[in-house]
Amino acid sequence: MAQKVDAHKSRRDAGWRTIEAPYDAGTALTDARGDVLLFDCATLWLSNQMLDDTRDLAAEQARLFDALRRCQMPVIVVSNEVGEGVVPENALARQFREAQGRLNIELAQMADLVIKVTVGLPQVLKGKMP
Repeated sequence: MAQKVDAHKSRRDAGWRTIEAPYDAGTALTDARGDVLLFDCATLWLSNQMLDDTRDLAAEQARLFDALRRCQMPVIVVSNEVGEGVVPENALARQFREAQGRLNIELAQMADLVIKVTVGLPQVLKGKMP
């Protein structure tokens, strides 16, 4: 995972500030300062929540949504669509697939603009490109 984070950082110029918040994205969103915030990514955040048996997923999602609503700057949320393929045989994978779908639905409802990118091609699902 550290290599993935480093690869992402290396593609961004010095103007980007990276905050790693694998569990507490709500606080990171609330405390962040700048012109725009990139939350990359909601899928990994959800995975972290689900794999930690001590987390209350509903409460953590409520905190995340509240922080997104209160954020003082535009937020770009990166999330993955995991429900378009074969239904996984593994029970945890099916639970994750369903939870990711519900998370994406809520995020899309909150958003002014939703863009789905497939094979590098953007498709506007909601709103208008600036």
